[in-house]
Amino acid sequence: MNLTADQLAFLAASRTATLATIAPDGSPRLVPVCFVVRDGTDLYVPLDEKPKRTDDPRDLARVRDILDRPAVALLVHRWSEDWSELGWLRIRGDASLVEPADDPAEHPAVVAELRAKYPQYALHRLEERPLIRIRMTGASSWGSLGAGLGVSG
Repeated sequence: MNLTADQLAFLAASRTATLATIAPDGSPRLVPVCFVVRDGTDLYVPLDEKPKRTDDPRDLARVRDILDRPAVALLVHRWSEDWSELGWLRIRGDASLVEPADDPAEHPAVVAELRAKYPQYALHRLEERPLIRIRMTGASSWGSLGAGLGVSG
């Protein structure tokens, strides 16, 4: 699956997205996330140390959902009072966990990219925590995705 140049630029410039997983009862579960995109085909979402209901990231509802039902969606959007600047990108994909020991090259490289994009992660122990990897299987978009516009998630 390949994104268009405009879709990829919009995605790479965006700071946040909404991750949708499928809960056990079939309902969507939505959570705002930070992310990086690599190689135009994979997205990575950290399971960081912001306050959560559990200390073990593997116990998070979104992680349990992914382990049981890996089909996910990610929505990235830009809002503006000038409606000619509105735009969104919806990604479909298959999610999995990447543990620190799974790949001695992939995990540290993604952690470095996350820290470069989000300086707030400098003090988080991302290298000790799993990451969510989303292999993109489809995408659709609407509106103005132009790279010259200020993108926010």
